[in-house]
Amino acid sequence: MEFAPYLIAGVLAVVGVTALAPRLGVAAPLILVLLGVAVSFLPAVSAVEVDPEWILAGVLPPLLYSASVSMPAMDFRRDLKAISGLSVVLVVISAVVLGFLFHLFIPGIGLATGIALGAIISPTDAVATSIVKKAGVSPRIVTVLEGESLLNDASALVLLRSAIAATAATVSVGQVAGDFVYAVAVAVAIGFVVGKANLWLRSRVREATSNTAISFVVPFIAFLPSEHLGASGLVAVVTAGIVTGLGAPKHLSPQDRIAEKANWRTVELLLESGVFLLMGLEVFGLVEEVREEHGSLWMAAGLALMAAVVVIALRSVFVAVLLWLMKRSNRRNPEVREKLSAVTEKLERGELPSIEDRGQGKGWRTRRARGGPGRRGVGGATGGPGGGPHGTMVPGLGGPGGLSSTRGGPGAEAPSLDDPRFRTRMARVQTFLTRRIADIDYLAQEPLGRREGVLLVWAGMRGVVTLAAAQSLPSGTPHRALLILIAFFVAAGTLLVQGGTLPWVVRKLDLTVDASTESDERLALLGELSRVASEVIDAPGLVRPDGTPYAPETIERVRQEIAHDDLVDREATEADEQHRQYRELRLAVLAAQREELLHVRDHGTYSSGAMDETLKVLDASQISVEMHAPAAER
Repeated sequence: MEFAPYLIAGVLAVVGVTALAPRLGVAAPLILVLLGVAVSFLPAVSAVEVDPEWILAGVLPPLLYSASVSMPAMDFRRDLKAISGLSVVLVVISAVVLGFLFHLFIPGIGLATGIALGAIISPTDAVATSIVKKAGVSPRIVTVLEGESLLNDASALVLLRSAIAATAATVSVGQVAGDFVYAVAVAVAIGFVVGKANLWLRSRVREATSNTAISFVVPFIAFLPSEHLGASGLVAVVTAGIVTGLGAPKHLSPQDRIAEKANWRTVELLLESGVFLLMGLEVFGLVEEVREEHGSLWMAAGLALMAAVVVIALRSVFVAVLLWLMKRSNRRNPEVREKLSAVTEKLERGELPSIEDRGQGKGWRTRRARGGPGRRGVGGATGGPGGGPHGTMVPGLGGPGGLSSTRGGPGAEAPSLDDPRFRTRMARVQTFLTRRIADIDYLAQEPLGRREGVLLVWAGMRGVVTLAAAQSLPSGTPHRALLILIAFFVAAGTLLVQGGTLPWVVRKLDLTVDASTESDERLALLGELSRVASEVIDAPGLVRPDGTPYAPETIERVRQEIAHDDLVDREATEADEQHRQYRELRLAVLAAQREELLHVRDHGTYSSGAMDETLKVLDASQISVEMHAPAAER
């Protein structure tokens, strides 16, 4: 019970600082670090030391899981090259360069130990994402920073583990690379299985509180077996979170998702803020230990300053090269989009395009599928451009799962649109290539230029993982206290300097975006969902689940709501037959709208922000309908 007063004081401090920070215009983590430092030097407060396993195995898994669940998977996929470059390649480069410098300037430090410290300092912290989000910058920048902070923790810790192993035995570069690939591959496989199992189990648990309770253990279910097999537990956690976030709208009810989000926000606030507070509280003990060993803090401060300058310089060069490569690879995007659009027009006329010689880049050759234009679109519904039900554009390509009119020779019979297997393949090609066109549009609308590059560089601050990883250094490591203090100075210094000036940098670069664009997208998306709702209630042969027809007044009521864009139903508390029919039809319409929304998400034709806001509207409507049902029907 002696620990209880400190826990209560810590929670109250976190809540107080979180409430005060917006008024001061300073990020809460920065204030918590300063508060922790000030408290640590009070005479009545003894030195604080926290077992790093509490952070690495107890705090990081839930924090990374919470962040990855809310990560827009569509945007993450689009910028995966940039994210993987920053979170893997840059981490390795920074660790090696810093390792040589530490080996050179700190007597008695071997190269492997220097690289270990470099790996500790290399990963950026997720606090930058929260600061940038509040500044109102492009969602693409937020996604890149968020994705980097999710993955670079894992890559840095894998590299740290290999470097520590190298201090005790000879380890080749090939062995380190092999260990890294193994750690990531096994972790991704475990995380994928855990994420799928999580969705399967929770879709069968109806109680929202029990459903949320399951989510609390998912990060550890992914983390523990991965670590036991020598893989990266954090990569497994991130994978499980992304899989869960992607499948949650389909498998989990709105009540479950809303309850989970609210509870996880509380957990995230207490864990993340508590760790920043602990960072400050540990300063006094580190300072005293370094003074005893070296007599002065100037060596630690000087090396920390050098390390901070080096990582910023390396990040600047890397981001510049990365943006140049991305710009170069995107030059052909307009040409590619034009070709895909041309192929789409041919498909609308019932022609199946293929590439005569993809290697030589020769022209397109087409032939007409049996059934011709004007037939129902792939998937069995009429609708928008491309003949599909969702405004899709459907280029055809050869290869696995694609379409090729050359198979079987010039005299081969054209495939029929009435063939279910052919229609399935067409639907897959539709989704893939529509997504490709949407990706090109996304990259064109939100380009990463010089100003965005400056922000990506300056937002690369260090934080919790750096200090926790430093404390995981073996007790026999030479100058261990000095190395930990260097890591702390780098983390605290970049948090205070870069984090404190980040809002100013955003304003100076003029990177705030107009929120009206997302609002227009949301209205357009709601219009599409209203069209789907009209198709449901106007479908011939519309009947209830028991086979009986709906009352005309029920159908008319739902139609009036759709006509007025009223997605939240009116009061319906009576338990009579008419209201029962209304709830059944309203929920059927909402189910069709949600299915359409997920289909649009797979195609990527709308921004993730507009998708999230529209999903909230559908969730609110469904919750309202279900809450007004009699208790016996819930």
